Amino acid sequence: MIEVESLVKTFGDVPAVDGISFSVQEGEIFAFLGPNGAGKSTTVQMLTTLVRPTEGKARVNGFDVVKQEKDVRLSIGVALQETGIDKVLTGRELLVLQGRLFKMTKQEAETRAEELLRVVSLTEAADRRSGTYSGGMRRRLDLALTLVHRPTVLFLDEPTTGLDPASRIEIWNEVRRLNEEFGTTIFLTTQYLEEADELADRIAIINHGKIVSEGTAEALKRLVGGETIAMTFHSNQEAAAAAALFGHAATGQDVAFELVDHTLMEVVRQLDERSLQPERLTVKQPSLDDVFLKVTGESYEGGVPDVD
Repeated sequence: MIEVESLVKTFGDVPAVDGISFSVQEGEIFAFLGPNGAGKSTTVQMLTTLVRPTEGKARVNGFDVVKQEKDVRLSIGVALQETGIDKVLTGRELLVLQGRLFKMTKQEAETRAEELLRVVSLTEAADRRSGTYSGGMRRRLDLALTLVHRPTVLFLDEPTTGLDPASRIEIWNEVRRLNEEFGTTIFLTTQYLEEADELADRIAIINHGKIVSEGTAEALKRLVGGETIAMTFHSNQEAAAAAALFGHAATGQDVAFELVDHTLMEVVRQLDERSLQPERLTVKQPSLDDVFLKVTGESYEGGVPDVD
């Protein structure tokens, strides 16, 4: 559904996107994950024909984004970071207007509006002015507006930025539903590690305009290693004894190692057999934050979500 080859976009002498290549399969949720300024939004702008590439090629739904830009636009839906919703019109009026702009008859537009209001759970608020909607409701309406003409590919550029946690989960649920019920291919950009982990079938990590790693969330985490167990004991002597039991060294009262040769149950059983009781025991899964650090050598700076 999306094919990108050596795509470049420079602004003056500054490369915002620096020779990226990737593909997105039909029916897939593909996440573009990276901190602010990584090149995510510039990529979306090129793929949606809003900005022309400096170099390289890209096709969306089989259409060249430069040579067949009109065909691209008719086959995609786009929800950018800032919604362009007229706050005076109601949700229903906005959806009908969008349908009319796509050359639907009045009856077709009204029918489609009613369908989409149900899809994004806004039927009860359909006849309220959109200016009275919460942030999450506006995002859901924006999603509905992108779906009026039944696009085959949906671009969501940081769809949950500025939303509170409850609204963020609502949007995640809607994205999953669009993908699962309608088979919509979704290209999602996000700076939130949790969002990519939660939604995406595959993730491409972009940093400084370059893709530094790509794969499923689980495959990316395996680049870092497996589960890590961390234990704190009452004394240095107990910690040393526990560490030696599993062929590792202690650091003071702390013992930590990757669960490669042992399962968690085996560790607990062997400790119990020797009456070694840690004060604290935790098991940590590798995170996308760990992946980012490994593949870039930098700490992730996506930041904590802002809440409006």
